[in-house]
Formats: sequence, C-alpha cells, structure tokens
Amino acid sequence: MYFFEAFLALLIILVCAEIFTNGVEVFGEKLSLSQAVVGSVLAAVGTALPETIIPLVAILLYKGKAGAHIGVGAILGAPFMLVTAGFFLIGLAVLISFLQKKRPFKIFLEEKTFKRDFSFFLISYSLAIFLPLIFSNTKILHYLIAILLLINYAIYLYLTFRAESFKVEAYKDLYFEKPLKWLGLNYGKTFIVFLAFIQIVVSILIMIKGAHLFVHALELISLKFGFSPLIFALIVAPLATELPEKFNSFIWTLRGKDVLAFGNMTGAMVFQSTFPVSVGLLFTDWKIEGLALISALMALGLGCLYLFFIKFFKNLNPILLLFSGVGYIFYILLVLFTFK
Repeated sequence: MYFFEAFLALLIILVCAEIFTNGVEVFGEKLSLSQAVVGSVLAAVGTALPETIIPLVAILLYKGKAGAHIGVGAILGAPFMLVTAGFFLIGLAVLISFLQKKRPFKIFLEEKTFKRDFSFFLISYSLAIFLPLIFSNTKILHYLIAILLLINYAIYLYLTFRAESFKVEAYKDLYFEKPLKWLGLNYGKTFIVFLAFIQIVVSILIMIKGAHLFVHALELISLKFGFSPLIFALIVAPLATELPEKFNSFIWTLRGKDVLAFGNMTGAMVFQSTFPVSVGLLFTDWKIEGLALISALMALGLGCLYLFFIKFFKNLNPILLLFSGVGYIFYILLVLFTFK
C-alpha cells in the first residue's frame, strides 16, 4: 500500500511537472522571451519544482529528524543527479542522433549561458557547503548564507534576462488550449498568455499535494524496512522527481535544441543551490556529513570539470557527458554498500 501511494504521488508530480513545463514554454513563446530565459529560468524552475517541493514539505510539515533527513538529502541529491545522470542523458541523446545520422557528434550550446549558469551554481553551492564546515555552524551563519544565496539568485536572474539569446519556440500547444480548439472558439494572444498562467498555477497546486503524499509514503516505507530515510532521499526522490528535467532535456537534444536542454539542467542547478538550500539552512541544523557531503563534493567537482572544459575548449565533448554517468553509478554503489 505504501509503495502504491508513493508511485501514485510520483505520477501526480511528474504529470503536473509536464503540464507546468508546457505552460511556461507557451508563456515564454507568446511573450517572445529568449531560450536562455525559458531554458535557464522558466523551464528550469518549473521542472525543478518536484524535487524542490518535496524537501520543503518534508522540512516544514514533517517535523523531526526523519523529515529533516529527507529534506536535506533531497536538496543535496538534486544537483548531483543533474550533473551526473542528467548530463549522461544529454550525451546519450547526442550519440543516438549521431548514429541516426541526424547530427554530428558534437554539442551546440551558448558558451556565455553555460559559463554563467555553472559559475553561479558553483559559487552558491560552495557557500552553502563549505562555510558551515569552516566556521562555527550557527543559525546566524545560516541566516547570512541564506541571504547571500537569495541575492546571488536575484543577480543571476537579472543577468539572464539581459543576456542575448535565440528566441524560443514551444514544441507543443498549450494543453489547456486544446479543448477550446476542439470547440472552435476564437481567442487572442492575451487570452493564451492568461490561460498559460492558469495552467501553471493549477499544476503547482496539485504538485504540492502530490509531494505531500510522496513524503508521507517515503517515511512509512523507510520505517517499515528499517532503512534510514536518507537512502531514499539521496537516491529515490531526486532520481524520480527529476525525470521532467531529464526527459525534456533528452527530447530537446534529440531535436537539436541543445541550448534549451542544457539551460533546463544548469538553470535548475542554480535554482536548487539557492532557494531550496536557503530553506534547509533556515529550518534545519544543516549538518552536511557522510553520504550527503560526498554527493555535494562530487557535484561541485564535476561542475568545476565542465566549467574548465567550456572555458578552455569552448565546448563540451559528448564523451565527457557519457562518462558522467559513471559518477552516478559509483555513488549508488557507495550508498548501497553503506546501508548493507
């Protein structure tokens, strides 16, 4: 029963995330926003909502150590999953398209967009991970870091909206618009923008309920089998709830829209290293150690590696992205061996 509840909750979250992403894409297209804004901000935040809402619900509604473990584990596990499994899927999509002779075996991306996103991610995540380890881990320090992270994200948004980038084109019509087309009703661009906004709000509200059900099932499963909630938070929750980012980026790469694919990943990483981390700093003890610390260090290490390649080679090799999946497999084995 617990597994069915968890599966149903994840299904609700993933369906709502797809609806949300569709809404922000159409919203961005109708307002003539750039690919950098839609990929790194609108789509990134939209598809990051599942793994963002889960730790928020776990921390704020499920008091105690179990809720805090699930929340902090999900917060730290999200960037790690993106920089390993997520980037692996982009590399896999490039390989598949190459074998189908639809594209060369190379990645097309906007160098400035990628460097900006990864720079902000590395700065924000490093502040949250290393400062509590170096200095006395007090609430005052937590408040200071949280403020710095939110300011950092505000600066990131400002620079992203000002940056030059290609315009976006939605690859699907608005879901809420389809019944109106079937009825043959006439409406204008302003109404579509409003309808897209309504679709976004509705998907968020339902997604929050799905996250609440998932956290509840997660806690019951961990208690029933005697596992630490951290093992589920570090592996199961981020992997499942980040399917929207991974799936959308995989499809975008197959279609040759690498800027949107990477923006969806890197923009989500910037968001996850600021807002959710700030919540963790403010409402938990934020003691990063053991497996959680290892996942954070691996995410930072791979982030530095990618930034190095883009800075000195002006691009990323698809083989490098394929090998990033090795880091994910290594971590899974490490977690399973630890809880053996």
